Amino acid sequence: MKRSLRAQRMAPSATLSLVNKAKALKMEGKKVISFAAGEPDFGSPQAACEAAIEAIKSQQTHYTPVAGIPELREAIKDYYRARMNLDYPVSQITVGSGGKPLLYEAIQVVVDPGDEVLLFTPAWVSYVEQIRLAEGREVLVDTLNTNLIPTREMVEKALSPNTKGMIINTPCNPTGAVWDSKVLEMLAQVARERDLWIIFDEMYERLVYGDAKHVNILQVAPDIKDRTLIVNGASKAYAMTGWRIGYALGPSQWISDINALQGHLNSNASSIAQWAALGAIKDGDEAVEFMRKAFESRRNRMVELLNDMPHVSFHVPEGAFYVFLNISNSPLKDDQEFSSRLLEEKWVAAVPGSAFFAPGYIRLSYSNSMEEIEEGMGRLKEFLSSI
Repeated sequence: MKRSLRAQRMAPSATLSLVNKAKALKMEGKKVISFAAGEPDFGSPQAACEAAIEAIKSQQTHYTPVAGIPELREAIKDYYRARMNLDYPVSQITVGSGGKPLLYEAIQVVVDPGDEVLLFTPAWVSYVEQIRLAEGREVLVDTLNTNLIPTREMVEKALSPNTKGMIINTPCNPTGAVWDSKVLEMLAQVARERDLWIIFDEMYERLVYGDAKHVNILQVAPDIKDRTLIVNGASKAYAMTGWRIGYALGPSQWISDINALQGHLNSNASSIAQWAALGAIKDGDEAVEFMRKAFESRRNRMVELLNDMPHVSFHVPEGAFYVFLNISNSPLKDDQEFSSRLLEEKWVAAVPGSAFFAPGYIRLSYSNSMEEIEEGMGRLKEFLSSI
């Protein structure tokens, strides 16, 4: 069978590959501890489960509008007004089968062949592949040497006549960095001056710690609303990864085009999952805060343990649930060898930083129990001391 050039160019998700490898070893009886997964280990909020059960009982099991059930879109509208003082009509809100397909659809409808998109690295693994699938070109802006924050000079240097947009992710996967109003206003000013669109991915917006505060870019630059698409979802804050519900808010034409594409791809997100998400948004705040506090405690403990290890350094994450660990001072060749040997010798799974365009790093998720964090960090320290 002939494979398309598109398929040949596409790289599989490194995070999913590591998760699957760790699961396979577990099935062989190995006592694997995986810090590779990007999902909470908590169950979904009871409010979500009860709403789903009620939806099944009442036979809410048919096609929904492509953009999602009106009740969920109304709840998203109310959520953004209450939490961020942002007003959107329901016609400018759409629901998809997770944040990932919504990002794919959003990119497909604004990127033409040869268009350039600014991407701030370290960055989530799927952004680049999605840009390439639209025949666009990613332009990487490396923030590793500027405390994980882009500067105006770096952004200016990356711009060209072909630059059409930028993707902003805060809190950031994989670094846990949270960008403040000053950084977001700088990026908004670039978008104004260069007539760029912005995809603002705030999937982890409820998961911030210490003195950090999440800021939506439209809270500091409301005038760029007509060029900005917000992407969020139920997966991270509500521990609903498997339900596959994401949502986007943006300009009418952008949302309309996403809906048209979604209509051809999968018609609509799962009806039952939409009702579950509605239950979570309306009545899940207590569960979210419980999980957020647990993640903060886990972060603090992982940071404490990592501070006592040789060969490594890191920025303390302010959001999401990842520590991005610099292992470039270890005697091993690279992050690929490091991750491979760590899994094979100590049965600890971590994602190589190369997957996030940051060779010499690994990503550790603290979406694990405290017991697994204690045991896994102990194994990591043994590994670092032995190499």
